[in-house]
Amino acid sequence: MTSLQTLTKSFSGWVVFCCCCCLPLLLTSPLPPKGAGLASTAHHACRLRKINFQQPYIRNRTYTLAKMARVSDEDTDNRLIGQQIYVNVKENNRCYMMKRIVDIVVEDVLLTEAKDQYPYVEEVAHFLASLTSELSRCKFSGHREHIEKNLEEMKSKMKQLGEKGKNKAIGELDLLFDYIENACTDAPKKGGNKKKN
Repeated sequence: MTSLQTLTKSFSGWVVFCCCCCLPLLLTSPLPPKGAGLASTAHHACRLRKINFQQPYIRNRTYTLAKMARVSDEDTDNRLIGQQIYVNVKENNRCYMMKRIVDIVVEDVLLTEAKDQYPYVEEVAHFLASLTSELSRCKFSGHREHIEKNLEEMKSKMKQLGEKGKNKAIGELDLLFDYIENACTDAPKKGGNKKKN
């Protein structure tokens, strides 16, 4: 019985301590600005670690694959990956845009018969899929109609070109690599804006 009374007194002591000391601290601590937590979470969800792109092996595989596909690409008028994909797309939505483009290229191009036509396709597809998996919580902010319109134009152009469109997408994997690095890492590299002959 005595130990129960001691325990009760101890517990009451803790309650008094928390009410007198901790509660005022909690009530007077400043709150973050409204929406700050959400913005921060959204920002981090649309960020990749720079180290993903600093692996010479996968960069070399991606660039080599693109170079091989470009040899048979006679269409120099059309471009799937270029600044036109960002028309009317806010900078904070560019990583989301690139995530969607990578999904399209992996599913509609790399994981089709292309894997039997070129070496390294499956390795590159696996690498790109791992990036979009890391970006799974990356969402757009604001209006998405411009994003959808630009994605639709890209898919439509690729479909219109048929097999040549798939080949062109493979030939632009180096650009895709640079664009997603530029849009989704905190320290962008300038490669995303480079022109290709």
